[in-house]
Amino acid sequence: MFLADCHTHTHLSPDSDSAAIDMAKAAQKAGLSELCFTDHVDFLDFDGNRCGFDSWERYLEQFQPLSLPGVTLRLGVELGEAWEDPALAREVVSHPAVDFVIGSVHNLSSADGGVDFYYLHYENEDDCHRVLSAYFDCMETLCAMDCYDVLGHIIYPLRYMNRRDGNHVALERYLPQLRRIFTTVAARGRGIEVNTCRGETVEDWREVLTLYRDCGGKIVTLGSDAHAPADVGRGIPQAAALLKELGFDLAVYEKRQAKLIPL
Repeated sequence: MFLADCHTHTHLSPDSDSAAIDMAKAAQKAGLSELCFTDHVDFLDFDGNRCGFDSWERYLEQFQPLSLPGVTLRLGVELGEAWEDPALAREVVSHPAVDFVIGSVHNLSSADGGVDFYYLHYENEDDCHRVLSAYFDCMETLCAMDCYDVLGHIIYPLRYMNRRDGNHVALERYLPQLRRIFTTVAARGRGIEVNTCRGETVEDWREVLTLYRDCGGKIVTLGSDAHAPADVGRGIPQAAALLKELGFDLAVYEKRQAKLIPL
């Protein structure tokens, strides 16, 4: 089976110290057909301070010499908080070497303090719902922009709310808003990713994928969100099986163009 991990990070991301060659070798060892490097370009830092973007030079210096038999390597980016600077977002993703862009929401908007969701504390479900409301509002803004190929890790805050802090928050009250988001994504010919969170959250995506399919969505990529070689490809075979069960093909990107691969 063709398997692709389209969400991985190297030392060019602030939360990883891994070398690209080690990530690529891990993909080869895991039997992946394709690996995409999607290092962070975030417009807010962990504390909510505004960030810029210098150039693609570091990314190209790391990526261009890489070659391993049996694994196709792609250059992507995880673009965070693009609504904070739409003009810069368009500039970042316009480079001709870029294969793939994940549009992600990691932080509250700057108007709400801009803090990364990881650093918030979720003492109870009211805390969770306040943050989720803000999160999906940002995502609804992002989905109408022209600077992404897929929306990243749609259930992202639940990692910290439920798995880390012990809450039991469901997405039921946000389904109407997610329906609007997915309808926009599908109409614009864009997609979503199933982010396995290093193999921890595969089954959590069933409800999201079912709603996305019902909204006309067809494009789905898979990503482990690996920040270290040991996590490359984790959960990808299981996520591919879930896609197949729900009637999806697997999407991969080359030069910002989606290719659908039957599973």
